[in-house]
Amino acid sequence: MTRPTNAIINTSALQHNLQQVKNNAPQQKIMAVVKANAYGHGAARVANAIAHDVDAFAVCCLEEALQLRDIYITQPIVILEGFFHPEELSVIAKQDLQIVISTATQFKQLVKSKLEQPINLWIKVDTGMHRLGFTPKETVSIYQLAQQNLNIAAPIRLMSHLACADELNNDATEQQTKLFSELVEHLKVEEASLANSAGILGWPDTHFNWVRPGIMLYGASPFPNNVAEDNDLQPVMQLQSKLISVKRCYKGETVGYGATWACPQTMPVGVVAIGYADGYPRHAPTGTPVLVNGKRVPLIGKVSMDMITVDLRNQPNARVGDPVLLWGEGLPIEEIASLSNTIAYELFCNLGGRVKKESFSKLL
Repeated sequence: MTRPTNAIINTSALQHNLQQVKNNAPQQKIMAVVKANAYGHGAARVANAIAHDVDAFAVCCLEEALQLRDIYITQPIVILEGFFHPEELSVIAKQDLQIVISTATQFKQLVKSKLEQPINLWIKVDTGMHRLGFTPKETVSIYQLAQQNLNIAAPIRLMSHLACADELNNDATEQQTKLFSELVEHLKVEEASLANSAGILGWPDTHFNWVRPGIMLYGASPFPNNVAEDNDLQPVMQLQSKLISVKRCYKGETVGYGATWACPQTMPVGVVAIGYADGYPRHAPTGTPVLVNGKRVPLIGKVSMDMITVDLRNQPNARVGDPVLLWGEGLPIEEIASLSNTIAYELFCNLGGRVKKESFSKLL
């Protein structure tokens, strides 16, 4: 018997969430963000499931882009961090990949390279994130120089990133949108992209020509104090395991490392085959819910590398082999993330390599 810990990827939920992107941005082109192995869901699986319904894909680096080309994804693929070494440019051109450039060094290396064919370019504008990108003034200069270089294909596109779109009462998003809009109009840019998932759902003025859905595709909310269901999204991942032990512990006995939790009475304690090596958050506190046989029970004690322990007092008939859900339908990942002082993005991306992934299609 193999270890019973797996992640079920519901491609029907993925399609549902993509439809929500289209409902919120009906006139825009869609660049589906599948970096970091599609936020832990499997880039090949996700890309194949939605390839005919999106206009482009976005990844972090060349290696991620080539993985998609290797499975015959023919749509445009945008490399969000551009390139790290000029030697990558010949491969980028040959594979017809698009790059985002954010620094003067990248631009100089691009224009000086000897390429057999031009590369499609996005210029990253720093409108307030202050992480990567050119100032609006620098962007004007870079854009004009790019128009004259044979290594760069037309049209040249602009991209920026929202810093606070998940905060619907923060006026920083309006300020960024205004800056970006003025630049797009000044340069008469044909194609531009600003909106991430939070922008798509909460800020219509950020949509421009292209939207870049990430976390919402996978059925998690981009907003704090909010879950997928609040935005008519469906969880794509069901992280599940099974009880591998049920034992009776007596009043006063402690459970787990550090003896941090003591039984208040004689009670059944279950052990689940999931731990921080699998991506379950080590800092999930006592009381964090899991579903055993579809009913909530609280985690007790510390999360171990391979196991967690749960209080089965409200599931007295639970047995070894009974199903356990860690997050997914009926147990929002946002709730687990909040209790663990992190975000759903991190939980998805930290899913361990030994967690088996399986696909199925089912409307929730």
